[in-house]
Amino acid sequence: MGNRLSKIYTRTGDDGTTGLGDGSRVGKDSARVDAYGTVDEANSAIGVVLAAANVPEDIRALLTTVQHQMFDLGGELCIPGHAAITAADVDALETQLDHYNEPLPALKDFILPAGGEAAARCHLARTIVRRAERETVALSRQEAVRPEAIRYLNRLSDLLFVLARVLARAGGQGEVLWNHERRHG
Repeated sequence: MGNRLSKIYTRTGDDGTTGLGDGSRVGKDSARVDAYGTVDEANSAIGVVLAAANVPEDIRALLTTVQHQMFDLGGELCIPGHAAITAADVDALETQLDHYNEPLPALKDFILPAGGEAAARCHLARTIVRRAERETVALSRQEAVRPEAIRYLNRLSDLLFVLARVLARAGGQGEVLWNHERRHG
């Protein structure tokens, strides 16, 4: 293992800057810090999904793998020029997406981010991943970002949507459909 944190506080960020993985310093409000910070937040939200009771073991294993990849992605975004997420990682998400989506009924209506505790937590993780994607795209408009990073976040948010649907069914509550006609009549 490389560096070990023997002290959690360093005081070096007290001036509003933070160190990147390459040793350079940037403002804590930089687009790069926003992007990898939101990837970290999304990873934490996936951990909150995993903390829910009754998450099926196959989904638990998949999300644990995703957490490791999200840590890799955060590192990629923290170290300018670093590559960690591969096209194979994106392809693996697509394979899982197809696997979990295939048995689900086609959506004819929007669903609310609900459907039981695990499903609701998964929806929250999905929305945070979407924000991480937007912030990574914003970063890519200013600095070089590998397309695999953006593609990974895009597929992951889709996967979390499908997993939320699966978890809503597995939890026995089912999906909550948006009632678009409630305001009419």
